[in-house]
Amino acid sequence: MAARLCSVHPVTGDLVGEYDIADPADVATAVDRAQAAAEWWAGLGFAGRRHRLLAWKRLLARRIDDLADVVRAETGKPKSDAVLEVMLAVEHLDWAARNARPVLRRRRVGSGILAANLAATLEYKPLGVVGVIGPWNYPVYTPMGSISYALAAGNAVVFKPSEFTPAVGVWLAERWREAVPEHPVLQVVTGDGRTGAALCVAGVDKLAFTGSTATGKRVMAACAQTLTPVVIEAGGKDALIVAADADLDAAARAAVFGGLGNAGQTCAGVERVYVVDSVYDDFLGRLAALAAHVAPGAEETARYGPMTTPTQADVVRGHIADALGRGARAVVGGVDSVRPPYVEPVVLTDVPEDSTAVTEETFGPTLVVNRVADLDEAVRRANASRFGLAASVFSRDGRRALEVAGRLRTGAVSVNGVLGFAAIPALPFGGVGDSGFGRIHGADGLREFSRPHAVTRQRFRAPIDLMTLDRKPAAMSRAVKLFALRHGR
Repeated sequence: MAARLCSVHPVTGDLVGEYDIADPADVATAVDRAQAAAEWWAGLGFAGRRHRLLAWKRLLARRIDDLADVVRAETGKPKSDAVLEVMLAVEHLDWAARNARPVLRRRRVGSGILAANLAATLEYKPLGVVGVIGPWNYPVYTPMGSISYALAAGNAVVFKPSEFTPAVGVWLAERWREAVPEHPVLQVVTGDGRTGAALCVAGVDKLAFTGSTATGKRVMAACAQTLTPVVIEAGGKDALIVAADADLDAAARAAVFGGLGNAGQTCAGVERVYVVDSVYDDFLGRLAALAAHVAPGAEETARYGPMTTPTQADVVRGHIADALGRGARAVVGGVDSVRPPYVEPVVLTDVPEDSTAVTEETFGPTLVVNRVADLDEAVRRANASRFGLAASVFSRDGRRALEVAGRLRTGAVSVNGVLGFAAIPALPFGGVGDSGFGRIHGADGLREFSRPHAVTRQRFRAPIDLMTLDRKPAAMSRAVKLFALRHGR
């Protein structure tokens, strides 16, 4: 482990810390330790794990400012954004700890007519060791969506944070050791892509990855070597639909928050806006007025921070240039808005649907606002993307809004708001298509990191025994008659 990883502030270049780059041997050692710890952790049962998870939660809540400072140092985002991120993560940790038992515990299930003499139970057992590869845009909230639920389900975790935010991962692991010093149930391995690749083949029982679609495919290919199941959260190109009867001020504010917040570096952020023709000009004017007064910066009063990674500004610039080159108009900003490490707000309209600003994830503070004839066209365009993570619908007609929401090919939809699902721990989060598969958060998230275990027990001898090679014709005849009475009417 001779090589070192330097974490630096994305604006000032100040050194945040130096960390080891874990090689395959280091990762394998961590997984071996985790396998032993997983047996102890699973053996604690729901009550023992809940007690320790809530102790960790209380520690994170008391140290929220300290953690937010680490997030700010590595990402450059405003302190208030970092604090909100930690608050959301703590909420999910609390929910996972308190709900693991009711979701995963053993329960009886119906046996049906053919097995009426059997008692059947179903429970969800830990997988063992879960590997988590986290992103840099939300270095606490996003990986904790896997870590919290995996731990609550009874697994040990080996966490590889992004190479841009290793200090956050190390800080979380240090606080874990304070709360749960007995065994290395949560470990962190720092490093770059090679470390993540090593984790995929180190013998974990499941791998949870958040990042780009291209990297997600490489993770899947690596895990396929050992048939290691994966959870892939690979970003999105989320659409916001504005109906003719929408509250335009509320929709404009939501679009600005969802599209520009965190410098647009939000997997479920707003990147496309489809507005019904009759209110298009009015909405666009309101949106442009709001966006023009949003400014990035390093000071605490800034509305958002820098591009966390040096290459992301180039992606944003390319998408803006492609749209403008195809006839789009910039109503706020333009190519010159890209001034690394910052990108000022950009609002584009009349953007061709085959432009990269529409088809690819921009991950920057840009909004594409296009006119549509009606809600049907808005739904068609929203669903035309190969991504399908989340979406938003604005309409004063609640029934119509829910009808439109139900037609959207996404994992989640917010009505008259954006990103509401992120704050509700009971809701699952994940996408379809190039946004990935599998779910974190909620009961589905707990089950994602568990294996169903079914047990049947004979309560009494079956009066008509069909589960034998010595079935008698008379018994079979009686069984068919009973079956017809049950299902044939």
